Amino acid sequence: MSTSAKYSGKTYTFNHGVHPEEFKELSSHCEIQRMPFVEEYILPLGQHIGAPSDCLVSKGQKVRRGEKIADPIGFVSVALHSPVDGTISEVGIFPTPNGQVLPGIKIKIDPYSTQRMDEAPIDLEDLDRKGFISTVQNAGIVGLGGAAFPAHVKFAIPEDKTCKYIMLNGCECEPFLTADHRTMLEYPEEIIDGIQILNRYLKADKAYIGIEANKPDAIEALKKIATTSTFPIEVIALQVKYPQGAEKMMITAILGEEVPTGKLPLDLGVLVGNVGTIKAISDYFRKGIPLMERIVTITGTAIKNPANVLVPIGTPMKDVIELCGGITDDAARILLGGPMMGAVQKSLDVPVVKGTSGLLALTSNEVRDLDEYSCIRCGKCVDACPIFLNPSMMGLLAKKGLWDEMLEYNIMDCFECASCSFVCPSGIPLVQSFRVAKGFLREKAVREKASA
Repeated sequence: MSTSAKYSGKTYTFNHGVHPEEFKELSSHCEIQRMPFVEEYILPLGQHIGAPSDCLVSKGQKVRRGEKIADPIGFVSVALHSPVDGTISEVGIFPTPNGQVLPGIKIKIDPYSTQRMDEAPIDLEDLDRKGFISTVQNAGIVGLGGAAFPAHVKFAIPEDKTCKYIMLNGCECEPFLTADHRTMLEYPEEIIDGIQILNRYLKADKAYIGIEANKPDAIEALKKIATTSTFPIEVIALQVKYPQGAEKMMITAILGEEVPTGKLPLDLGVLVGNVGTIKAISDYFRKGIPLMERIVTITGTAIKNPANVLVPIGTPMKDVIELCGGITDDAARILLGGPMMGAVQKSLDVPVVKGTSGLLALTSNEVRDLDEYSCIRCGKCVDACPIFLNPSMMGLLAKKGLWDEMLEYNIMDCFECASCSFVCPSGIPLVQSFRVAKGFLREKAVREKASA
């Protein structure tokens, strides 16, 4: 475990989970620095869950920093904004971090521009609840914890639901990542302000901010600012355990309630958001800054100078890594996100997108392909699963392609935290097989719905 300081007061948690080494000390002390502007930016039109944005610009058109360049298509979609003053150099097809080649917009920067924005706050007094939802959608705000789910969809509480509690996720339980930690340390006022803005429309009873105990400075910083709020906001210290930051685990830890299978947090009256997402709410409504940049942790033992960097969306990943001194000679693998749920990155000639929480470079000593052996039914995966599934049985069914049978073991409740794969002594890639099975089952459900 890391030797970093721990919170000394009472902490809360959930049952099961795992304790991977933290490695937070590589970058937790690194203050957020701004990424210098580069020559070109590529902005995929689909950077979030849901429908991609609809391009509003054409080749040769000049755009300003913060200008909307793509409109949302439908409700589960958000706007896209230019991160720089520049000229549209191409509207075409570009490689993306997820390995796909998708429609996007390339912008060549104006080298003579100061790249300063004229701040234009949004008048909250003129917005009703519907107007607030629409404004958040057009600000391009998505969940910054990694999933990139459109924030306005989560904020649009259905008429048959009630939001009793706003719950902010400041756990950042993935090893190595520290962007949320630095956000809480350097922008506590904006986070508390974002909660208050959101609650103008949600009318919740109370807000909670859950933070793992390995971030005592962030806990104290937010506690101090929370006391200035007339709306009750409680900062809760949580035990250091993975996946403490999963929304269902955090709800269990803080409220002592379990989200039923097939249900959402809102079914318990809880709305969960990432601290960075709520800061983005404050940035837009107080300063008029849409989601056109995000804080990214560049870290790992194969990064020469780990850092937390405020990166314009669309910046090539190779430029971000070069800012941090590049990678070491023994670098073997680069991941987007943390080592538990992150995805291996094949190329650095792709842009940072709204869901990019971290770039993690590991050495050859840390990366190895495990030999896979037969399941020995040791039960370690069962003890590790935070939602009490039976990964061993599901793994056996997946290996035989019996995906329909996996529904009886609640496979769709799995949120792919990889705790089971982490503890498996036989090296069985359990979570990967679960992803394949869930993909098949979702496609089958779509086909059946279409035929009906």
